[in-house]
Amino acid sequence: MNKLKREYQFFRQQTPNVRVLLMTNLLYAFVLPVVEIFVGAYVMRHTSEPVSVAFYQLFMYIGIMATSFVNGFLLRHVSVKVLYAGGILVSGLSMFAMMLVKSLGFVELGIAGFVLGAASGFFWTNRYLLTLNNTTDDSRNYFFGLESFFFSITSITVPLLIGAFISQIDGKEIMGCLIDINGAYRLVTVGVIVVTLFAVAVLWRGKFANPVQKNFLYFRFCTLWKKMLLLASLKGMVQGFLVTAPAILVLKLVGDEGVLGLIQGISGTLTAILVYVLGRIARPEDRPKIFIAGLLVFFIGTLFNGVLFSATGVIIFVLCKVIFQPLFDLPYYPIMMQTIDAVVKIEKRNEYTYILSHEFGLFLGRAFGLILFMALAFAISQDFALKYALILVGALQLIAYPLARNIIKQNQTVF
Repeated sequence: MNKLKREYQFFRQQTPNVRVLLMTNLLYAFVLPVVEIFVGAYVMRHTSEPVSVAFYQLFMYIGIMATSFVNGFLLRHVSVKVLYAGGILVSGLSMFAMMLVKSLGFVELGIAGFVLGAASGFFWTNRYLLTLNNTTDDSRNYFFGLESFFFSITSITVPLLIGAFISQIDGKEIMGCLIDINGAYRLVTVGVIVVTLFAVAVLWRGKFANPVQKNFLYFRFCTLWKKMLLLASLKGMVQGFLVTAPAILVLKLVGDEGVLGLIQGISGTLTAILVYVLGRIARPEDRPKIFIAGLLVFFIGTLFNGVLFSATGVIIFVLCKVIFQPLFDLPYYPIMMQTIDAVVKIEKRNEYTYILSHEFGLFLGRAFGLILFMALAFAISQDFALKYALILVGALQLIAYPLARNIIKQNQTVF
């Protein structure tokens, strides 16, 4: 109990805005697993085609880029807090709208993906901006360690709870209404909307400032930022697969969503504690070590999936994926924000310039990964794509380690 009390006291020592952001992100952490896992599973159930899930995801990423661009103009006139709150709320409402669609052809998938991505664009870009402006390089390991702890815990509990809920309520009659699998998904989405309302209520307690400089659209950057964009593209490449691949593989080779939640729960608890501890004790110079550990875990997981391509291989891959994501994100975001601090000092531009540019780098990686998957699925077979595209992406990710070390070294020469 004394240790928990000390951790709470350390949390209370953070600035009021940091505490508000962490509490808001804690609540949103209950929403994100629904978006990442169950939307993909919902599309898969209605189309039975992994390519359809990838197509939906591609349009979601196009939506993120579109609203990230629009957000830069809105920041000139609208409070960043309002835009962030809007992204949180619309993410829940857009999911509900998608559940009401009767059929999911490619047109409907594209529209649904774009709308959900548009909501996500407002959420992520304003989240980055608020975090950048309210943390320092020394405090970011703790910030992202605690945030990764939230996301790791909810990535375990939310799929378990929702998987169990869907399994139990499917086919039951409530107040004279027969609940089928689609009705169960809609009830889950209503719960998501309620959580987003609580998140906005917490966010409203913060006092945040918009960027002073209004110009944000630039196309030429220094070499340091170009390296960061390459790192962002590598992250985006694997990110696109991790949103869709686990749900596709589990439904194809293992079972239903309940099993997916159980698999992630096996490794997620220990990973959550590990990442929080690392965030508390790791220094900025320890980030490359954490980075390479995550990359190797992911690559090993893709090898097991590709070689075995069975229920066992999928289980090992998902276990590795659950470990990889927080280990990768914990050093990645502080490196990204340290680099923005450096290039703002070099080029004297609006911080949002680099947040928007970073989203473009992520988009290129995501689009490349998803197009690679769809091309292999159409040209050869879907099984081939699920086996070997992941291995290729995992191998390419290893380039991120020397690149990140070089970026960190160059950042240190600026300060």
